[in-house]
Amino acid sequence: MTERPPTDSPNVREDQLHALGAFIRAQRQLANLSLRQMADLAHVSNPYLSQLERGLHEPSVRVLQSIARALNVSAETLLTHAGIDDDDAAELPDTESAIRADLRLSDEQKQALLSVYRSYVQTNAGTR
Repeated sequence: MTERPPTDSPNVREDQLHALGAFIRAQRQLANLSLRQMADLAHVSNPYLSQLERGLHEPSVRVLQSIARALNVSAETLLTHAGIDDDDAAELPDTESAIRADLRLSDEQKQALLSVYRSYVQTNAGTR
């Protein structure tokens, strides 16, 4: 088990915020959402979302939950990227998050997989 640096260090916290912002931006782009569309879905202002994506602000848990809903990812995924979920026994990521996080796939491949996955889930939901 590796030890984590303390998260109250300014440099560590700044790095976490930048990583969170980059993750949010990547997920927004994968979802083919403009900054304005994403801000509307998450019920935050365009400038605020832009600042979050650039790692300039630390969002509240409420804002992270709203962004997670808008991106159709689990709030836990965003909380983990924000450094809030310090539980070492992290849950397995949900299927959509795993597809989005897989660095071996191109954005186009991720979109294709997400589309197929969602269609199967939707089809199976109607048969139960």
